[in-house]
Amino acid sequence: MTLLALRDVDAWYGAAQVVYRASLTVAAGEVVALIGRNGAGKTSLLRAIMGLMPRTAGDIAFAGASLARLPPYARARRGLGYVPEDRRIFTDLTVRQNLEFVARQRDDHAGFDTAELLRIFPNLAGMLERPANQMSGGEQQMLAVARTLAANPRVVLLDEPSEGIAPIIVERMKAAVQAMRARGVATLLSEQNLAFVSGLADRAVLLEQGHVVGEATREQITGDYPAVRKVLGLG
Repeated sequence: MTLLALRDVDAWYGAAQVVYRASLTVAAGEVVALIGRNGAGKTSLLRAIMGLMPRTAGDIAFAGASLARLPPYARARRGLGYVPEDRRIFTDLTVRQNLEFVARQRDDHAGFDTAELLRIFPNLAGMLERPANQMSGGEQQMLAVARTLAANPRVVLLDEPSEGIAPIIVERMKAAVQAMRARGVATLLSEQNLAFVSGLADRAVLLEQGHVVGEATREQITGDYPAVRKVLGLG
């Protein structure tokens, strides 16, 4: 079942267009990677899906219903989760308070509970009473993903989840994506790190200068596929 579908999406910052007629789909339980170098439009496309771009055009559908006129908070209530690169956790709250605050906002009890989140991110178990502003960048990244999962999303947008964090935490990020897949959550993640998406993403959408220029299969991501190397500037 397709949960997220984009058709001919454009996005602008002021007068500058940064995404051009982007189309893609993500099904339940599927992991799709947006691959491209810095400035390719990956973050802008995720922000457009979440309703955070100043101006967009085209159609963004969630479970068959258009999101075009919905503000970001309404998209989140529909089941769209977003982990931006700058994380945006509640830094004045503890880890436990961050998780509990989000869990209280949902209308059902079907989401990831705290015990399950701590199995995915065991590093957080000893930090429950720690203020988030006393955590490292990688620890904050784990909390940001855990907090998003606590809201019981059906689709999760992850912006550069492996950027600037230690290898051991990168492995926890992979475990989180696998846990989402097992729950049938659709995942769309932006990445430049092929080592992170190899063996994890079911396929990739290739972005270059705001344009979708192709797709790559799981095998092509892990292999020496020229189109993937080109959009990453690797030759």
